[in-house]
Amino acid sequence: MELKLIRNFSIIAHIDHGKSTLADRMLEITHTIQKREMREQFLDSMELERERGITIKMKPVRMNFTTGGIQYVINLIDTPGHIDFSYEVSRALKAVEGVVLLVDATQGVQAQTLTTLGMAREAGLTIVPVVSKIDSPLARTEEVKKEIAKVVGCTEEDVLLVSGKTGEGVENLLSEIVTRVPPPTSTEVADVGFRGLIFDFHYSNHTGVIVYMRVFDGTVTAKDILKFCAADSKFSPIEVGIFSPNEIKTDRIGAGEIGYLVTGIKQPGIASVGDTVTTFKNPLPALEGYSQPRPVVWASVYPESQDDFDTLRQALSRLKLSDSSLTFEEESSGVLGRGFRCGFLGMLHLEIVTERLHREFSLQLVVTMPSVTYEITRKDGKQVTAYSPIQFPESGLIASISEPIAHVSIITPPDYLGSVMQLLYDHEAVVRTTETFSDNRTALSLEMPLRELMRNFFDDIKSATSGFASLSYSLAGMADGDVARLDIFVAEELVPAFSRIVSRRRVEHEAEAAVERLHSILPRQMFTTKIQGFALGRIISSRTLSAMKKDVTQHMYGGDITRKMKLREKQKKGKKKMAERGRVNISHDVFLKMVRKDS
Repeated sequence: MELKLIRNFSIIAHIDHGKSTLADRMLEITHTIQKREMREQFLDSMELERERGITIKMKPVRMNFTTGGIQYVINLIDTPGHIDFSYEVSRALKAVEGVVLLVDATQGVQAQTLTTLGMAREAGLTIVPVVSKIDSPLARTEEVKKEIAKVVGCTEEDVLLVSGKTGEGVENLLSEIVTRVPPPTSTEVADVGFRGLIFDFHYSNHTGVIVYMRVFDGTVTAKDILKFCAADSKFSPIEVGIFSPNEIKTDRIGAGEIGYLVTGIKQPGIASVGDTVTTFKNPLPALEGYSQPRPVVWASVYPESQDDFDTLRQALSRLKLSDSSLTFEEESSGVLGRGFRCGFLGMLHLEIVTERLHREFSLQLVVTMPSVTYEITRKDGKQVTAYSPIQFPESGLIASISEPIAHVSIITPPDYLGSVMQLLYDHEAVVRTTETFSDNRTALSLEMPLRELMRNFFDDIKSATSGFASLSYSLAGMADGDVARLDIFVAEELVPAFSRIVSRRRVEHEAEAAVERLHSILPRQMFTTKIQGFALGRIISSRTLSAMKKDVTQHMYGGDITRKMKLREKQKKGKKKMAERGRVNISHDVFLKMVRKDS
């Protein structure tokens, strides 16, 4: 296919600004999907995506569109909008030449809009600014048009108007994509070979790894012998094809196109995102790939039953094949047994992965309190990297602690600034700059510890601003941290899953709250149970859970009182012996209720 007839683009936007709905209308207008087969969020095939109304995995699709009597092939990659999945967006941007920057006419430019716009500019892509939801009675179309023109640096006439719901302006948008987005270029020389960049892949039980690829040079067929550059592994593809939007087998895919290769490889670790696929006989130099995503949040995941340990290992390996940003390594805990320490890109990413493990693999899990990575210098000069509270040395052995800092952007209506500033103080944030973003919104630029960002900051900001504020963040290096490890003891036994790292200034409050919460949800035992919060070398809070009681003399009627006294004394000795030897088995539900804020 001629390169001048191909257009590759992606839709980027803040969460819930209408990306998936706009993609639905494009599929309809280009007749890629027949109306009778159409459903909402067509490209969001995962059950969780449809339930939550968000895009989690990017999805490529090929459309044919005719304008001016010429038929063009338009490749769209639909991307997620949530900040936790920005790594998905960055990968999609390497496979396209242009982006549609979508802004909701009812909400205007949001924090994540600025983040994704910055990513697109850094990648050198053509930006097509679009205002969506213009059919809404709450739409501020003209005002938002001015906002987006100012942010992008274009004229108001360059900003297009669409409604994903009614389809208004969508056909014109497709025509503008053909006009504005440049066709792909290739360094192709006759018989020089083939080269493609892997931007995603998934695993099939029957056919092994299926790689999603943007072809940069040459053509590829199922008869070619290929190799992965990074893995230096040879393979012969079983099938090549395109996305329309389901996988459609074709004879070949060529330069400028986006398609897939069925590799037949079933071993993990050979195919990787960012690797280059090239011909085995005539290999071309590897393309510039992607930097590995750095986990932001760490949490340990244990199977409720140790019999499921191998199943959990296989499940994590399988998820890793479709989610390259997930990292995990084996660890062991005296109380919880064997499990895995997992790295995630944020709290939503953690929630999605654990939910998928439960749904897709029927696993009952215990997930520990999320933590971030700390760099610790001990008094003896040794350096320690801790991404689990259990790895923290005792407070008396620590000389200094460095923790990750996040650069945060918040856009909020000025009416809520008072409650936002109070929240920022509570979460140890330092405001660097403020500016009036438009007539009715203020933009704040601030820095705060990443651990505080993970302490329900998203939810708190949304609650404080009635949902009107938007937030975006990026990592900004390390800084000195004033933190301590808080441990919870139940019946004088440490429960590692409840340990966490907290700010020293909040350590008493956190200890009281954790002990009080556990006291309220832990079932009573056969013996009196102490629940204690321990930090900074001392017990900070304590509650006693009374034992279950039974009247051991209820079957007795009358008689000598000494008979009853003997039975009660025997019961008291039994309870004392049980308290000395007994262990409290904490159920899966209790762990979940301690981890989840709203349970």
